[in-house]
Amino acid sequence: MAPGAEAELSALNPLRALWLTLAAAFLLILLLQLLPPGLLPGCAIFQDLIRYGKTKCGGPPRPAACRAFDVPKRYFSHFYIISVLWNGFLLWCLTQSLFLGAPFPSWLHGLLSILGAAQFQGGELALSAFLVLGFLWLHSVRRLFECLYVSVFSSVMIHIVQYCFGLVYYVLVGLTVLSQVPMDGRNGVVIHCNHRIPFGDWFEYVSSPNYLAELMIYISMAVTFGFHNLTWWLVVTYVFFSQALSAFLSHQFYKSKFVSYPKHRKAFLPFLF
Repeated sequence: MAPGAEAELSALNPLRALWLTLAAAFLLILLLQLLPPGLLPGCAIFQDLIRYGKTKCGGPPRPAACRAFDVPKRYFSHFYIISVLWNGFLLWCLTQSLFLGAPFPSWLHGLLSILGAAQFQGGELALSAFLVLGFLWLHSVRRLFECLYVSVFSSVMIHIVQYCFGLVYYVLVGLTVLSQVPMDGRNGVVIHCNHRIPFGDWFEYVSSPNYLAELMIYISMAVTFGFHNLTWWLVVTYVFFSQALSAFLSHQFYKSKFVSYPKHRKAFLPFLF
């Protein structure tokens, strides 16, 4: 790993500090709940803030001052409405940036910088962030559907602080995902169109790892279907030879263009072809 990457990984930026603080706070709260009942803090406000829904009913008596800040638990659906809208917007921005080269809005770029977004080279994180953000958005859509059409909410309550925390959480988690995309790779600027010899990871073994990855995707689908599904294995066979041809032609191109092209590097299959 490059020194710059190691420094970035060890840095405690604002987002990391926030998540670390939240993790430590909830760990402390959990440990307090594991104490014998006689030693457990009896503060009504403290207990009211950590309990919601049915656990409020089983907790200590709640003073009227606490009940004044109650909101219905069915407001959980608001969390997922916010998440679908906000994280859908972030996903749209990232999609535009990755595939169309459109820059992020300046205010979003500035916000990510303040939060301590990644500053080092690592373009593979952009695709990872795209997938994670997509899964987060789909998860939010599913949970919103469940809240609206599946879940049956009784008259139980949540504290207004818990409600606000839930709203902020889904905003922060989306920003956290997006912050993993290197800042230098967000705006889709094409530096040049010249070919260069790539190095690192799979490129050390084959000239076109994208073709090898395509084959592996189809093999994984075949395994999912079962080893005896002849039809899909025929599809895999086609993919194998078509990708092998493309990889071979690319390999020949690189060898003809670069005199110093690594001689140990194969076209398609590591160490074989």
